[in-house]
Amino acid sequence: MLFVGLGNPGSAYAQTRHNVGFMVIDELLRRYSHDTIKKTAFQGELFKIKDHFFLKPTTFMNLSGQSVTAVKKFYKIDDVVVIHDDLDLPFGAVRFKMGGGHGGHNGLKSTDSLIGKEYLRVRMGIGRPEHKGEVSSFVLGAYNTDQSTPLQAQITQAVVALEHLMAGESWEDVASKYSVKKVANKANAPIS
Repeated sequence: MLFVGLGNPGSAYAQTRHNVGFMVIDELLRRYSHDTIKKTAFQGELFKIKDHFFLKPTTFMNLSGQSVTAVKKFYKIDDVVVIHDDLDLPFGAVRFKMGGGHGGHNGLKSTDSLIGKEYLRVRMGIGRPEHKGEVSSFVLGAYNTDQSTPLQAQITQAVVALEHLMAGESWEDVASKYSVKKVANKANAPIS
């Protein structure tokens, strides 16, 4: 199985909402001993834990699919799980979905165009900005200190769910056990 965290490379983006996929992969890597696989053709940071691969594309968000495709083809991987930020869910929510549209998310759009839409998505809610015109600055904005505790809880929830996928549980069972739909009002409010 290939687990892909979506995000943008570089320290300037490390704590932004758009990088929550990277944050989940980083937390998994902290928990397990892993091998680092260096191959420039992958256009990303690739790690292996047991029989599973974990990818953080370094192509920037709108070209993420290139990195996913390179790893998927090289290792002949059928099952792909993509962890990404989702404006349509309240901050703190964790949801699972097989296939579907990209909802304007450039990382999903790139991935869909190269491997198709039938992969598992781990949707990490980030909420929405007050005004539609602020979406770009919102997703590229950093979480603030008031959000650090609920953010860590959200990341932990996603990691526990991924551990169960790694152990062979079906995504439907994982979704029924580990989805977080409702969050506290304070965490739900978008904070710029």
